[in-house]
Amino acid sequence: QVQLVESGGGLVQAGGSLRLSCAASGRTFSIYAMGWFRQAPGKEREFVGRIRWSGGRTYYADSVKGRFLISRDNAKNTVYLQMNSLKPEDTAVYYCAADLTGIGQYTSWGQGTQVTVSS
Repeated sequence: QVQLVESGGGLVQAGGSLRLSCAASGRTFSIYAMGWFRQAPGKEREFVGRIRWSGGRTYYADSVKGRFLISRDNAKNTVYLQMNSLKPEDTAVYYCAADLTGIGQYTSWGQGTQVTVSS
């Protein structure tokens, strides 16, 4: 199994930036890709973006494209979510998740970190 721990959440003003980290441990050699998701109060969980563990290819939801950037440091087994030009509607609990299957099924999840963007 893979264990994930997010960090870096907090309160930021609209237009500001924040970087989230997701540290992976355990069977990290089995990770195919890492994804970021978010869930706002009263809303369903939303896909934010994804990065291939090998090669680093990324994919983003339209809602964050051009503002968010996902990167990874394989030596540290850590994935990052750089969030720029933040908007109040980006307020949510952000989760990272590991895809061990290669078919978009996320089987390991972090505990989540709160991001609040004030207007």
